Amino acid sequence: MNTKTKNKSYDVHAIGRRKTSIARVYLAKGGSGKIKVNKMDISDYFGNATCRYVVNQPLNLLKIADKYDLNVNVTGGGYTGQAGAIRLAIARALIKLEAESRPELKKAGFLTRDSRKVERKKYGLAGARRSFQFSKR
Repeated sequence: MNTKTKNKSYDVHAIGRRKTSIARVYLAKGGSGKIKVNKMDISDYFGNATCRYVVNQPLNLLKIADKYDLNVNVTGGGYTGQAGAIRLAIARALIKLEAESRPELKKAGFLTRDSRKVERKKYGLAGARRSFQFSKR
């Protein structure tokens, strides 16, 4: 954990994963709704509006987007996988703070870990399942 995370008092810590991405979310009560991803503002880190929407889904569902400050450390994968990992971590952190919000988050599917990963390439094939082009002659 870096020193900046240690100095500020965060109430809850949660981890989320998606594909090869791992997100660690530190949630502080009484904030103004700031979300920092890898020490950058969320709009600077995620240029894609869809990724920002995915990250904010649990907060928007519970209508508490401006109640908490979030500090997120995320590694691995691409932007879509990272956004999914952050969403899961935020949902898990919110449950630790407000247990009564669990049914609502569960119904929306934000607590389910998406286990899909890229299938490995097999020997004798061009990809995971794709074979090389067949020619009769």
